[in-house]
Amino acid sequence: MAQSSGIRFVRAAAVLLAASTVLAGAAIAQGASGAAPTVVSFGKWGVDLSARDTAVKPGDDFQRYTSGEWLDAHPIPADQSSNGTFFDTYNSNQDRLKDIIVGAAKDGQLGALYASYLDEPRLEQVDDAPLKADLARVEAIKDKADLTRFMGEASADFGASLFGAGVGPDSVNPNLNTLYLGSGGLGLPNRDYYLDDKYKKERDAYRAYVERALTMAGAADAAKQADAILAFETEVAKLTWPIADLRDIDKNNNPMTMAELAAYAPGFDWPSYFAASGIHTDKLIVGDNSAVKAKAALFAATPLDTLKAWERFNVTHQASNYLSKRFVDNRFEFTKVLSGVSQLRPRWRRGIDQVDGRLGELLGKTYIERYFSPTSKAMMEDLVGNLKKAAALHIKANSWMSDATKEAALVKLGKMDVMVGYPSKFRDYSKLAMKADDLYGNVKRSNVFEWQYQLSQLGQPVDRQKWALSPATVNAYNGGQENKIVFPAGILQAPFFDPSADLAVNYGAIGSGIGHEIMHGFDDQGRKIDQTGAIRDWWTAADANRFKALTTELGKQYSAFEAAPGVFVNGDLTMGENIGDMSGLEVAYDAYKMALNGKEAPVIDGLTGDQRFFLGFGQVWRANQRPDAVKAQVASNPHPPDRWRVIGAVRNMDAWYKAFNIGPDSKFYIPPEKRVRLW
Repeated sequence: MAQSSGIRFVRAAAVLLAASTVLAGAAIAQGASGAAPTVVSFGKWGVDLSARDTAVKPGDDFQRYTSGEWLDAHPIPADQSSNGTFFDTYNSNQDRLKDIIVGAAKDGQLGALYASYLDEPRLEQVDDAPLKADLARVEAIKDKADLTRFMGEASADFGASLFGAGVGPDSVNPNLNTLYLGSGGLGLPNRDYYLDDKYKKERDAYRAYVERALTMAGAADAAKQADAILAFETEVAKLTWPIADLRDIDKNNNPMTMAELAAYAPGFDWPSYFAASGIHTDKLIVGDNSAVKAKAALFAATPLDTLKAWERFNVTHQASNYLSKRFVDNRFEFTKVLSGVSQLRPRWRRGIDQVDGRLGELLGKTYIERYFSPTSKAMMEDLVGNLKKAAALHIKANSWMSDATKEAALVKLGKMDVMVGYPSKFRDYSKLAMKADDLYGNVKRSNVFEWQYQLSQLGQPVDRQKWALSPATVNAYNGGQENKIVFPAGILQAPFFDPSADLAVNYGAIGSGIGHEIMHGFDDQGRKIDQTGAIRDWWTAADANRFKALTTELGKQYSAFEAAPGVFVNGDLTMGENIGDMSGLEVAYDAYKMALNGKEAPVIDGLTGDQRFFLGFGQVWRANQRPDAVKAQVASNPHPPDRWRVIGAVRNMDAWYKAFNIGPDSKFYIPPEKRVRLW
């Protein structure tokens, strides 16, 4: 399932390539320096009122009104690209996971992997010895046939490929897993970094990094090879689809047989590539088909020496974080240009990420036992039930949709599975060997293990109980063709969710997140997936046209947001997330009203229930983000920057205007007749 790697709500769409220790009303966050944890207060009922900048009118900047004092008082740590609620919760979870891992058996998988990552003296001693064997594999490439096989092997090993394969539900028969193929080949975040001069700084830093990495890999003519690699990737970029097109399900749904692929995209030995990848099937779905065809031709036309240099760099790049300090530092020297950070995260934090990323469900078993109560799970399931009821009411009350499409939408909603806290069954990692003195080998064995796990599902029935996130993850997702929403235990803590918090706050915070994931099933791409998970158009043409007109207006709103100097949000790229945010907030608001059971919400600290609802939402998205990180996010991430997730969602919602008495004199005011009303 293709999904975002950031700490944000994510949506896993069709694979087209792709009893808590938290105190009531408080969460624990650890600073980047490794100093003692500090308590971040969320007040007696769930909102940190001291964080507000009440000198700012809500309609002029709702993020600052909600969190301005906090934003000013909390500069971004040197090792983070952003700070805020998501990062604080993520850091807090890392503290918890560290306690679990440090207490685990030293010769067990958790303890061994972590120990291998923290054993810096040994890493310095072995230096680049593990890398040399992989570089020798590159040097052994004698012709394009060898190189094709090397690209196939890169599915489970260090190395690069112009193409990438994955396994997911078939677009016609979603109960069965099939193979998906798409193209790649870029080292920078996306094609714009090669073709747009506003990314010249990043492009120059990448070119310098490639040369340094090649020098460390022993290349005698590193500068010449770096020039050839950048020129090659620039040609790849020219053939790569615009990123907004890569999330379009219709454009990326191109079924073929293997024979049809070979005839459609000549110049590349597809049978050898798939055999080397361990893939055995006669049919697949090609995503960005014209790019796949063009890149196959580019492969045939590119000199072997250039392609070998490209592989030499990519092997070194991918291996760097598992080698000695000089390799880690060299890679970070480039990474910090993209992210704006100036300091590496402490090694123990990076080690925790490795363990959670590679053994997530094994680690998650202990996490949920310690930190996720049955009470929280039951309350969350009730919340989700109310959100689904509210979503159904929104669909029924929709003014622009025909009865036939409404009925189909309601069927899809009714069949949507809800998964809270942890999966019903956990993965078996018993065949994955982890050694306390072999970080490089641990990573390579893990890569093979993950690839074989994915291949084991090819041609098999879809397991809808399988999760794409570990239980400790501070995130959530919509399962796309699996028609499910998943909320791991990691995100189910203050201020997202707190059993003791005010009802309005829980609905504004985690409720809006639940609504976000539910409504992904009816966003501009989710609407193309029916209740069974099949990709087909189940809307009437008139309904689709009316929906398109509304989303076009929504896209214009977001495209007008200047996220960083000279850099604007891409309303097309972020469309699905914008629909999720806006519609999810509306559904959460109505679910909150339902949860009151006809009673009037109390006024607390001078704030009405509606005001507390929106403050809970705004508090979730409080964050400072570095301009360079925002620049990268706008170019390559379907989620808009946090500031615009707050402002963009509320300004189309009538209840927000009423709650804070917002009038036409406010900066982000939209006249009622021009507000976008989707669901």
